[in-house]
Amino acid sequence: MTESKAEDQVEITGVGGERLELPTVLPVLPVRDAVVFPGVTRPLAVGREKSLAALGAAGPGGLLVVATQLDPEVEDPGLDDLYPFACVVRLARTVDARGAGKQAIVVGVARTQLQEVDERAPALRVRCAPLSEQDPSSAERDALWKQVIERAHRIIDLRDDLPDEWKAFVGGLPTPGLLTDLISSTLPLSPEEQISLLAEANAVSRLERIAGHLDREVTIAETQRELSARGESEGDPRQRERLLRQRLRDLQNEIGESDPGQQETDTLRERLEAAELEGDAAAHAEREFKRFAALPQQSPERHALRTYLEWVADLPWNRLSEDRLDLAAAREVLDEDHYGLSKVKERILEYLAVQKLAPDAGGAILCLVGPPGVGKTSLGVSVARAMGRAFTRASLGGVRDEAEIRGHRRTYVGAMSGRIMQSLRRAETRNPVFLLDEIDKLGADFRGDPSSALLEVLDPEQNSAFVDHFLEIPFDLSKVLFIATANTLSTIPPPLLDRMEVLELPGYTELDKLSIAREHLMPKQLRDHGLEPGQVELADGVLETLVGTYTREAGVRQLDRRLASLLRKAARRIAEGDEAPIAIDAVFVDDALGAPPHQPECAERTTQAGVVVGLAATAHGGEILFLEATAVQGGKGVRLRLTGQLGDVMAESAEAALSWVRANAETLGLEVPEGEIHLHVPAGGIAKDGPSAGTAMVAALVSLLSGRRARGDVALTGEISLRGKVLPVGGIKDKLLAAARAGIATVAIPRRNEKDLVDVPEVVREELDIRLVDDVREVVELALESA
Repeated sequence: MTESKAEDQVEITGVGGERLELPTVLPVLPVRDAVVFPGVTRPLAVGREKSLAALGAAGPGGLLVVATQLDPEVEDPGLDDLYPFACVVRLARTVDARGAGKQAIVVGVARTQLQEVDERAPALRVRCAPLSEQDPSSAERDALWKQVIERAHRIIDLRDDLPDEWKAFVGGLPTPGLLTDLISSTLPLSPEEQISLLAEANAVSRLERIAGHLDREVTIAETQRELSARGESEGDPRQRERLLRQRLRDLQNEIGESDPGQQETDTLRERLEAAELEGDAAAHAEREFKRFAALPQQSPERHALRTYLEWVADLPWNRLSEDRLDLAAAREVLDEDHYGLSKVKERILEYLAVQKLAPDAGGAILCLVGPPGVGKTSLGVSVARAMGRAFTRASLGGVRDEAEIRGHRRTYVGAMSGRIMQSLRRAETRNPVFLLDEIDKLGADFRGDPSSALLEVLDPEQNSAFVDHFLEIPFDLSKVLFIATANTLSTIPPPLLDRMEVLELPGYTELDKLSIAREHLMPKQLRDHGLEPGQVELADGVLETLVGTYTREAGVRQLDRRLASLLRKAARRIAEGDEAPIAIDAVFVDDALGAPPHQPECAERTTQAGVVVGLAATAHGGEILFLEATAVQGGKGVRLRLTGQLGDVMAESAEAALSWVRANAETLGLEVPEGEIHLHVPAGGIAKDGPSAGTAMVAALVSLLSGRRARGDVALTGEISLRGKVLPVGGIKDKLLAAARAGIATVAIPRRNEKDLVDVPEVVREELDIRLVDDVREVVELALESA
């Protein structure tokens, strides 16, 4: 110290109980990441100019303050760059190091708090307030002291790098203060934790905190000992091998001989181990990995093997998401996202109930069948949200190659896994909700039949060991909830259809569409167009107009587009400065959408004899169709000509209808002239088939030959026999919905289809006059006007 400067002295109690007189102004030695405690001897590397000046100011055996920097990167720290609590040390000796630096050996003397700068050059000198040790004797102090010693002994026993002689040393320290400071300087604590202990002058408080740190270190040491013992034992060779590889990698990194190819190999092995493969899968992956590790880094086969192993490592072999089994919450989610669809919702809730009672039960395989736009695809997303599962989707429309489902064999260049495994890899879980979209549009050609490949995927007895050609490892699909979607069942092969539980989604009624538009479509379109509910006002009757004359569909997709068109025009007006709210009324609709494309035409088209309204069920929902008959006299015999792209079954129905009319002409009071009878079904660009137009064909022929016009508000469906019996047909629900949409008042259906009326919405049953018929004569009397 500089002797010409007078310094104040302060008397304190040291950590060993001794009385100390310390100056209040001392030179400061800033250190980057070290914390020195009283009673502890520590070497310090010193190289900065002001730090060397501080050593010179203290002199051999002199006192100075060792303070830790807040930021180790600061080269010329001031008082604000240092922690406020530091340690007064005695400079034991200095040793010249390489270059201009020195090695200083210091011994901690006392805690101190830094207050203000006294001098900045040549060395930083600060005024400080040394802290006196507080060590009141008590039973609590003695118990804590003993507890800390015992835990320190436990750590020495557990760690091989700590000699047993330390036990005697720790137990022989005269005061608890010295014990806590020694342990504080030894434990792997952060600088903040060490400074916090340095700032605490009360020995009992430090004992409590050190006891907590020692508990943590005991737990860590016991865990390391257990893992080490497990790894060294012969019973777990993989764990031992992993530890040995890690040690080898650490040694290579330390001596600078790490190999990029080896790093790639090690990383890939870690990923495979993290995948937790078991049984045959683990053995197969291990064989392929050994081949990969043995190949040179430049080998083309190595790249192919790496791709394969990365696929294996990325698949969710044992990762399962936890189902949300709250049925009330699931019901709320399903109702929030979709209107109606009660049967489908009930089936999903039943599945959740089974999962709740039998967690080990397998997944379900459902097939949602319905016309476009009724919400089949979006329902899959809602099911996943309701169950708390991941959602993944594979579009099967137009897929014609079996390898798209089962994958390509690795012998081909550019081989890859099939869509099933690709989707599971994206889902990152083994029990997602898996949507097989448009399963009815699968194709087949010389490359195989994808629907046959799906037989294994959708069979609960087989899919627990599904083998993708690319992976060549069995994968368990039994926990997946498969949901397939289709517009029609007619194109799905029977063996594939037999593996799925079919749930039909009918078309919506007009009231359904109005509710969906108000509760779902309109709020969604407002959000999508950046509009607030108060900026647009829908006039009364606008939604009814859109549903009745601007759209005619089973679903609501076109309705959604029409609403989007209206709101785009409203958004433009607001953006151009028109005042909100924008009124969307009949004039606005006509201006935005043009003339209505659909108008009631049943009464108009049946003003002539020979025209009858029929009903058909298509992949797009139910539809009405018109059957027209006319006679061309000339030639010998009665000939039947059919047009309108009719299929074989429908053509045979027409022949059966004509045969019945000719056989019963006398009873009906008809005369069948010689010549050609032409039966036409408009919309000739659309193929039509099926037997359900039989009753309508009979009515059209009788109307033509009798001159009696058919009623425009009556629609007919039903197959006929040569005896005149009306036989049951399919698609009753869709046909009745189509009749209601078209404004039909009366519908004649086969009596044996009465059981199907249960599935028809009540509002449709009330709106239509549904007549159940057994004989085609009943149909004729109902459909034709009186003579």
